[in-house]
Amino acid sequence: MKSGKIPLVDLRAQYDSIKSEIDAAIQEIINSSQFILGEPVEKFEQELAALCATPFAIGTSSGTSALFLALKAYGIGPGDEVITVPNSFIATVSSIINTGATPVFVDVDKDTFLMDPNLIEKAITSKTKAILPVHLYGQICEMDRILEIARKHNLHVVEDAAQAIDAEYKGRKIPVGDTAIFSFFPAKNLGAYGDAGALVTKDKKVAEIVKKLRNHGRISKYESELVGYGARIDALHAAILRVKMKHIGGWSALRNHNAKLYTELLKQVSLVKTPTVKEHNKHVFHLYVIELDSRDQLKQELNAQGIGAEVHYPLPLHLQPALKYLGYKEGDFPIAEKSSKRILSLPMYPELPSENIHHIVNTVKEILK
Repeated sequence: MKSGKIPLVDLRAQYDSIKSEIDAAIQEIINSSQFILGEPVEKFEQELAALCATPFAIGTSSGTSALFLALKAYGIGPGDEVITVPNSFIATVSSIINTGATPVFVDVDKDTFLMDPNLIEKAITSKTKAILPVHLYGQICEMDRILEIARKHNLHVVEDAAQAIDAEYKGRKIPVGDTAIFSFFPAKNLGAYGDAGALVTKDKKVAEIVKKLRNHGRISKYESELVGYGARIDALHAAILRVKMKHIGGWSALRNHNAKLYTELLKQVSLVKTPTVKEHNKHVFHLYVIELDSRDQLKQELNAQGIGAEVHYPLPLHLQPALKYLGYKEGDFPIAEKSSKRILSLPMYPELPSENIHHIVNTVKEILK
């Protein structure tokens, strides 16, 4: 398919490839009428824990709620500070703020756009309680250094792995530290058919607290030990995700195949910088992100030709209108700010045909001539 529209993500193509499995899983839930928690969710959590080689997984209503509940489980609240990065979706910081804590930003590495560990210690104060690295685009941060700093300063680490399920760091799965969260937003590498998320942890106490918090703090039908939230994963989403989880390894391999083809073809385009992948990382390419000066022009012309290029994310968090009260200004995080004006996500999904990638790159070449 060289002509016609090429979307950023094609969820229909994925559904068509596993239609019979998905339809059967949905029908099973409808037949059982077990829509809230129960066996479908328990099986999903067991299989997710196995995928992550970690003892505990707890399904939640979204990646955002998983992150909020993780921070709550670690006792983070008013007066506390959490160190994170400015080049993420706003849910990363809204989860911090909604606990009553304050986000504190550090800049990112100029090549990977991941948290720069060399800047963390300067940001630590007596109020700092946690570090929240973001495994952006499908690649894991430099976790050995981050965990070393956390141990030295007695800080918790919660990994925002919303974009990085099935990624690895030096052969280790997520969570590389103790606790991480995933988003199963439909467009993610492992996506539900609506909002869903999960927390994975090696910490039994954290798992127990999150399990209660997501279900109104309940320990029995009408008895609550904590004041909690309505943040459960739906059984329907759990069933859909169980089907998709069987395919995640193959899909990650296809994403890597597509990324390698993009990178090989784009070598001939001197104006474009292709993604940097650390040798010790298994990148899962939730997004394939290039960098160039004439980003806005390229995006506009690709879109005009039916190619779904997008920007993730055009406005750094410290410059968001909602976060003005934090007191940051333009120039505070130069790498995040510069990259936000230069990055562009090209279409990326496992089912993306090679001829489409050739067509996209040829179109990029024509536009940048």
